[in-house]
Amino acid sequence: MQISQNIKLGILGGGQLGSMLIRSAIDFGLNVSVMDKDPNATCARYTSSFTNGSLLDYDAVVNFGKDKDIVTIEIEAVNVDALEALEKQGVKVYPSPAIIRMVQDKYEQKKALMQFGVPVMPGVLINNKEELNSYKEKLPACLKLCRDGYDGRGVMILKSEQDIAGAFDKPSVLEDLASIKYEIAVIVSRNTKGEVSTFDPVMMIFDNERNILDYQLCPANISKEQEKKAREMAAKIGEGLGLVGILAVEMFVTTDDKIVINELAPRPHNSGHHSIEGCVTSQYEQHIRAMLGLPLGDTSYTQPSVMVNLLEPHLSKKEDFEEAIQTSVSISGSHLHWYGKKGGSEGRKMGHVTILGSTIEDAENKAQKIRQLLKK
Repeated sequence: MQISQNIKLGILGGGQLGSMLIRSAIDFGLNVSVMDKDPNATCARYTSSFTNGSLLDYDAVVNFGKDKDIVTIEIEAVNVDALEALEKQGVKVYPSPAIIRMVQDKYEQKKALMQFGVPVMPGVLINNKEELNSYKEKLPACLKLCRDGYDGRGVMILKSEQDIAGAFDKPSVLEDLASIKYEIAVIVSRNTKGEVSTFDPVMMIFDNERNILDYQLCPANISKEQEKKAREMAAKIGEGLGLVGILAVEMFVTTDDKIVINELAPRPHNSGHHSIEGCVTSQYEQHIRAMLGLPLGDTSYTQPSVMVNLLEPHLSKKEDFEEAIQTSVSISGSHLHWYGKKGGSEGRKMGHVTILGSTIEDAENKAQKIRQLLKK
């Protein structure tokens, strides 16, 4: 498939990731349509072809995608049966429905990673809370819902058997507790011709209270050997899956300096936000290139960068939040991305700021001015 204004791209999911993907798709002359259950979704402002509908509704997804050349996702919570039906009708679905189905279930995801021979934390499938009583000796451990977890939701630490009473009562993975030194991510891309490329690892710093990404740094503060290993593992997973598009591979660097795969996201990802200003090719452009079968772009970073998430504050901190936004646009090398959401619950992602610097220390010092206001 080549560049053409006649190519119809359908995006399932209308959030900020989709809005940034739309802009890259338009640069390549694609005709873009979006579907989301929220009529006020961020993407609705960026396309004249917006469909209001549930991504989990079989008929809605099939009807949306049946006249498209390519259908892709910006969120994993979609009806995979509908995507399989679209494939049978000749629609190109990237990533493949098989990849999406696997990623939707954390236990299936872990099994797939083990088949590829990459290191993961040992874990067992728990069908309900009662079964946890048979694994008391594994505590402390991490309990992850098999399905529907996102942005830190669906993950809890069980410190002792006293925590079992408040544990998830749904199918979950009980995973050995990793001794984490750093959390990093690598985005891998693979096009329809099998060409594979990886972005530089980024270091992710999480808000411990809300278990959501606070800020991230590129390049990650890891050794050259660790960088090489992380990129090789991401490429191995992408090739093993037969990926078309991009895949974010989240990893732990343990206190004994080993690298362990945490989880996968086969779509544009927070860990690639910085690539818009900080890399030769953004993750969004790379995704478009991969789906069209074009040569993959240069993933080198052009300058060190820090990306800061702008999360909906508590009502008592609204003024500090607004001051942080105003401060962000006054800093040299700062790029504000405001998602245009209509507010929401505390901790909701409202935007992000990418700060470029001459060194990673320079970028981090600039970012701290914003973070100090956000943390008041």
